[in-house]
Amino acid sequence: MTEKKNEENPKEKEGDHVREKEESQSSQEDDQEESKKSPREQKPNNNGNESTQEDEESDIEFLGPAIYQEAETTPSVELKQSDNKKNNKALLELRCRVEDAIVGNYLLGKPNKKISPAESARQREELREISLWGVPLLPSKGHQGTDIVLLKFLRAKDFKVLDAFEMLLKTLKWRKEYRTDEILEEELGSDLENLVFWSSVDKEGHPLCFTVYGPFKERELYKRTFGSKEKRQQFLRWRVQFMEKGIKKLSFKNGGVDSMVHITDLKNSPGPDMKELRSLSSKTLVLLQENYPELIQKNIVINAPLWYYVAHVLRSRLLSQRTKKKFVFARPSNVTKTLLKFVDPEKLPVQYGGLKREHDPEFTPEDKASRRSVKANTTACIEIPVAEGGLTMVWELTVVGWDVSYKEEFVPDDEGSYKILLQNKKRLGQCVRNSFYTNEPGKIVITIENWTFKNKRVLYRSKSKLTVPVYRFLFNK
Repeated sequence: MTEKKNEENPKEKEGDHVREKEESQSSQEDDQEESKKSPREQKPNNNGNESTQEDEESDIEFLGPAIYQEAETTPSVELKQSDNKKNNKALLELRCRVEDAIVGNYLLGKPNKKISPAESARQREELREISLWGVPLLPSKGHQGTDIVLLKFLRAKDFKVLDAFEMLLKTLKWRKEYRTDEILEEELGSDLENLVFWSSVDKEGHPLCFTVYGPFKERELYKRTFGSKEKRQQFLRWRVQFMEKGIKKLSFKNGGVDSMVHITDLKNSPGPDMKELRSLSSKTLVLLQENYPELIQKNIVINAPLWYYVAHVLRSRLLSQRTKKKFVFARPSNVTKTLLKFVDPEKLPVQYGGLKREHDPEFTPEDKASRRSVKANTTACIEIPVAEGGLTMVWELTVVGWDVSYKEEFVPDDEGSYKILLQNKKRLGQCVRNSFYTNEPGKIVITIENWTFKNKRVLYRSKSKLTVPVYRFLFNK
């Protein structure tokens, strides 16, 4: 009996050991499954901060279903790490291909075997100095912008090395044939200088390029610009020149801003019967996609009429999926709301509902605006205190969506003094700026009446200046 018990005890111990091992494996698998859950499936972190997932979803839905879908399928940390390894491998392979092509003297095509050895050596040395957008392309030079430029071609081709390398070769050949290195010195489109302009940066520091198509509604300007094949080619070259000027504003360094934002304003633009303009717009989009990959961070189209949506759907067949996702459209009623998603009000031009004015003597982009919400069918008051007399108060205000009543008045602290009505508008339709000199303390009271069914957002800022009245100088004399 004792021998039998001794034989059974090792088996029981072995069974217990197996069960413990299985339990530990199952617990590890549960932990792995829990870690792989999406942020929506995991429990919220109750550290006093509420989740902002609903706010993020509302912002994404505003930008469009394509961008919303991209954000919904954001990979987990493990997948990101594996993608980084794959992307780094693709970058390393592209670096080797570019290095071999430059050193082997076949980056721009097969070398001419009939030339002398001295000429061949000169061409090799010249090719080693080749650059793109001001960045050396030879990886062995060690310039930090080389990888940034190569990554743009890889991203444009979903990290397919052969396709990215082929795209780089075509871009370099096109630049040589199109003489883009000389284009900045050319005088092109003197009549079009007011149609495209740069204005500050967005919230992430990307330069903002505004293109206005309204002036083309004038027949004479339209004919001067698109009246012949030569003029249309000149217009296309002018757009390339402006793109090259924009590249000068970028920084191809680690942590630098290496892309821009294009904002196209179609207010009062010619209708769909202007086929020359539509054709050149499509050619410009394709040209930028093929030769300036990932240099445009976003394409925002504002005041877009119905016919433009139809035209965009038709020409979107020529665009890659990555380029399509960069488009954001805004109807006339949502222009300011859309732009404020990407641009601070202090840096958004006043004609688009912002507070930025060219050569502004009163305010700078560093003078931050305050925000106030006015609910539907309510009245709100904004008070700007005046601490002492002898001050000139300056303030400006804009309302997202407009369509409100607006009144300004000065209310002195002394009950024996009278209120002074400064401004009274039944309907506010643009950014307001005003100033008032007072010789006694009090406050500027701004009353906003919102009788619409939508909430309104008010953006305003103010400052005070010590002022000596002119009559004091006259009295001293």
